[in-house]
Amino acid sequence: MKAAVEVVNLGRIPYARALDVQKLFVKRHFDKSVKSPNALLLCEHPPVYTIGIRQAPYPAKEEERLKLLGAEFFRTNRGGLITFHGPGQLVCYPVLNLGSFKKSVRWYVCELERTVIQLCSRFGIKATTSPDTGVWVGENKICAIGIHCGRYITSHGLALNCNTDMDWFKNIVPCGIVGKGVTSLSQELGRNMSTEEVTLHLLETFKDQFDCTLLHGSYNHSNKNEI
Repeated sequence: MKAAVEVVNLGRIPYARALDVQKLFVKRHFDKSVKSPNALLLCEHPPVYTIGIRQAPYPAKEEERLKLLGAEFFRTNRGGLITFHGPGQLVCYPVLNLGSFKKSVRWYVCELERTVIQLCSRFGIKATTSPDTGVWVGENKICAIGIHCGRYITSHGLALNCNTDMDWFKNIVPCGIVGKGVTSLSQELGRNMSTEEVTLHLLETFKDQFDCTLLHGSYNHSNKNEI
């Protein structure tokens, strides 16, 4: 039987709030009354820079510099180095029990990459992987991937640049990779690609790649009492 995954669209949501929502959905995996705890959380964030657990202590002056640009700054428990999230970027947080699929973190990351590569191919964009995690078009990263996995329950996920303001990335070395750049679907196609337009394609390629059934949820993230 195919695993069932609930799709929850959180809309535009502050990064801190999205962390709380992820924690809520992680807890569902340990609640025996929840029959189908696997979930796919979709959202956009107001401008925010985040760093992962592999990041060396980030200089306080640099953190303050980024905040003065109008962005938030968060240290997280995901893998990967510094990156940017903001409007026009489709963020996907799968909260999955890998026991429903395959108990391999390496396999899981590869499947996320293949999901985005499939999506890009739908638009005629040749995307690939590289020794550096994520999805690339030539020397430019189009999708960042950074996950956390505890007891085979995943959180965090991927961030696909749709019509993101790419100037935000100029303030950092994205993912700590010197000499490479970033790109977006809009930049590659020469036309505006909204997150709304891309979402359906992401869901379809995720469904195909993970061979699962998608269920559309009705979670209301404005209800803070649920956290």
